[in-house]
Amino acid sequence: MFSSSDTIWILIGAFLVFFMQAGFAMVESGLTRAKNAGNIVMKNLMDFAIGSVAFWLIGFGIMFGASNGFFGGFDIGVLGDYEFIGLSVPTPAFVIFQTVFCATAATIVSGAMAERTKFSSYIIYSLIISAIIYPISGHWAWSASGWLAQLGYHDFAGSSVVHMVGGVAAFIGAKMLGARIGKYDKKGKPKAILGHSLTLAALGVFILWFGWFGFNGASTVAATGDETLTKMSHIFMTTNLAAAAAAVATMIFTWIKQKKPDVSMTLNGALAGLVAITAGCDTVSDTGAIIIGLIAGVLVVLAVEFIDKVLKVDDPVGAVAVHGVCGAFGTLMVGVLAVDGGLAYGGGWEYLKVQAIGVFSIMAYVAVAMIIVFFIIKKTNGLRVAAAEEIAGLDISEHGLASSYADFMPMAGGAVAMIESTYDVSGEKAPIEVAVPVEYKKPKETFGSDTKLTKVEIITRPEKFEDLKDAMNEIGVTGMTVTQVMGCGIQKGQTAKYYRGVKVDVNLLPKTQVEIVVCKVPVQTVIETAKKVLYTGKIGDGKIFVYNIDNAVKVRTGEEGCDALQDSE
Repeated sequence: MFSSSDTIWILIGAFLVFFMQAGFAMVESGLTRAKNAGNIVMKNLMDFAIGSVAFWLIGFGIMFGASNGFFGGFDIGVLGDYEFIGLSVPTPAFVIFQTVFCATAATIVSGAMAERTKFSSYIIYSLIISAIIYPISGHWAWSASGWLAQLGYHDFAGSSVVHMVGGVAAFIGAKMLGARIGKYDKKGKPKAILGHSLTLAALGVFILWFGWFGFNGASTVAATGDETLTKMSHIFMTTNLAAAAAAVATMIFTWIKQKKPDVSMTLNGALAGLVAITAGCDTVSDTGAIIIGLIAGVLVVLAVEFIDKVLKVDDPVGAVAVHGVCGAFGTLMVGVLAVDGGLAYGGGWEYLKVQAIGVFSIMAYVAVAMIIVFFIIKKTNGLRVAAAEEIAGLDISEHGLASSYADFMPMAGGAVAMIESTYDVSGEKAPIEVAVPVEYKKPKETFGSDTKLTKVEIITRPEKFEDLKDAMNEIGVTGMTVTQVMGCGIQKGQTAKYYRGVKVDVNLLPKTQVEIVVCKVPVQTVIETAKKVLYTGKIGDGKIFVYNIDNAVKVRTGEEGCDALQDSE
């Protein structure tokens, strides 16, 4: 008999899995460029919203055989139970729990197709996969009448049913869509396109890791009895161990392979472990979970590079490798490491055979179905935005959004205001063995004037701005224009050699650009003071450019030349 505590646990699990939607949004936006962040957030919002209605209206009935047939949503009432792998589950709680799983399968695709997909086309895809594609394969494995379930196929929480379905759909979509502009050179060699915020990506991974305890743990769909609680505790343990082991494996593997531990790939590694353990989290031992995690952590790196370099499929976030490859791998490993019947425990090949039949059947079905879906969308509505729209960014072209960060742009010095100023212009001179280069650029014509106007443009490290500002103030320079920019010198931003296994040609780094126009303060004094402040002796100290200025006009008073720069009443 189902108890109230069972229902509460299912609902808590549903809340946790719903929160994973935020995790996917953060991972995908962080690993892509800022000009597309709003578009990605919108897609993650709408695939859940549209998917919820579509799954309620159509998908749930297909997946679990609602009594009134195709439109299962009309059969969902306050009372009544559904059979879920031999368990009688209260309908409303079970529906919302399955809805958030459906949303997870749908949202996986947005990352692989990011930065060049029409928003309207993504909405059409999301509707179809939530209403039809996912429910059919879900019925095979999770409905009591499903042919895979009757065959003995085991995918406890969805390594294949949820994640591999999303991963295969992502692969088909990314392949048919084509690579982002600039991703591959004329010879087909991949070029690194850096994501704009590893911080956001990391936040997303932590959210997903947290939500996964509900994803796997609440798939017990019960929370009463010592046996169930012990099983639940075991699931929590195996879930965490696999994720941790995978992250460690990815870190070590990329460290050895690239001479540096790859941050973004290690984030993918943790997710790879979570995806891989989802199928067998209830059946494998703690040691088995660690083995699955370690292999998944290496496998995801190899899969990302194979998909990118060999198959030439542009997947900005590694969704195909994480969810598709590791989802299939984890499901197959149930047939090897399941304590009860696994190959490694003397159970023979039969269990692994059943798992392989299920994996490849679902994979083939989803691949064929999504080829048809994306082909129809491509020929009717169109799948990809125009080249000019892609270059401008989908935020502006698809949503009329100038920037998803418009209200959060860092002000000059805002990020470094708390850094203590260490330069005293009146003290001893800082030792400078190698001077900061100064480049003089003369205009084509120079007009005579009583007092010469000169613009000094300084490009340097953001953390040096406060020191520079204080030093300029001490020599009488208070007027300046400050811009946060991205750039690099001839070293091509040499601090990062690889990004997601691809060699970085040019790595633009955060810089601060300070423009100062002077007339009374000697130009050389400005230059020498700036050099003292900015010098560290390391690559990246910056450049100082000096320009002759023809004239300056103060808008308020109409004063010109040097007078326009003075603060006079």
